[in-house]
Amino acid sequence: MSDPPAPSGMPLERERERTIRELTRHFSRDHISVEELEQRLDAAIGAADRGALRALVRDLPALPDEEAAALGPRVEPGTVADDSGYALAIMGGSGRKGVWVPPRRLHAIAVMGGVELDFREARFGAPVVDIDAFALMGGIHILVPPGVRVEAHGFGIMGGFDDRSSNADVDPGAPLIRIHGFALMGGVGIEVRLPGESERQARRRLRRR
Repeated sequence: MSDPPAPSGMPLERERERTIRELTRHFSRDHISVEELEQRLDAAIGAADRGALRALVRDLPALPDEEAAALGPRVEPGTVADDSGYALAIMGGSGRKGVWVPPRRLHAIAVMGGVELDFREARFGAPVVDIDAFALMGGIHILVPPGVRVEAHGFGIMGGFDDRSSNADVDPGAPLIRIHGFALMGGVGIEVRLPGESERQARRRLRRR
């Protein structure tokens, strides 16, 4: 049985996000197929109460204690982050996604190309990750999971700097991603999305709020 107890009084939306993170961990351990993951994610997004959410994980095997405790992003002891790193796209594409360890400072540069930085399954080895984002006739898309703090500072000239993140209900001890961005005839975008969640599913979840 797998249903780690949620804190008493947790708002429905936070419990929904926690359930979705738990489902993605079960998927990563091959407890469910990709088709079943999609079905359960859709059901979680549409769930109207906590009972419906708990039913989505009740039949799954128990997660290891350390995984059940890590359903929200945390700095992981023993995980070592490099001091700096690069994501460079020149007339092409580049990015990081899946399980990876972000460096303490990441330089993201897109020149007539695209960079995607997906932090939803990242293992944080440092409490703060600084991102220097520069887009020239290109785009930089940054995906962060709920529960990570975000500070974004930037602007665009004949382009856009779009921050759709939120620090509401975020643990002040959670990892912090600091983004310093500049877009010239390009764009830098920051979006909160749950692990395993598609853009369509994210829009559906947000409409329910």
